[in-house]
Amino acid sequence: MQVGSLIMKNALSFAAAAETVTGLGLLIVPSLVGQLLLGDQLAGVAISVARVAGMALIGLGVACLPGSAHMGMLIYGALITPYLASLAFRGAGGVLLWPAVVLHLILTLLLIRNLMRMPRG
Repeated sequence: MQVGSLIMKNALSFAAAAETVTGLGLLIVPSLVGQLLLGDQLAGVAISVARVAGMALIGLGVACLPGSAHMGMLIYGALITPYLASLAFRGAGGVLLWPAVVLHLILTLLLIRNLMRMPRG
């Protein structure tokens, strides 16, 4: 393996880990991560937005692993769909929230179907 290729592989692995950890932090303790990154705690709708961003970062982190782009999108869909649905069931959100839930559900189901059809090996 060439030195440049090894450096890029290590950089991508580090980025994947960093984005995944940041995403987990935003998902679990969004206000604390907001305080640490932005110097101010998050409140109100910013907490929901931070959690959505956290889910996206987790998916991105997984997608950065070799051969894992499909799995990264599947993880994002599996996280975001029930979260958006929970917001909608609680009466939060605007006119596009339910269509977003349905769209994410369809895309996640298509990703699952595609994964089931992929050859193992």
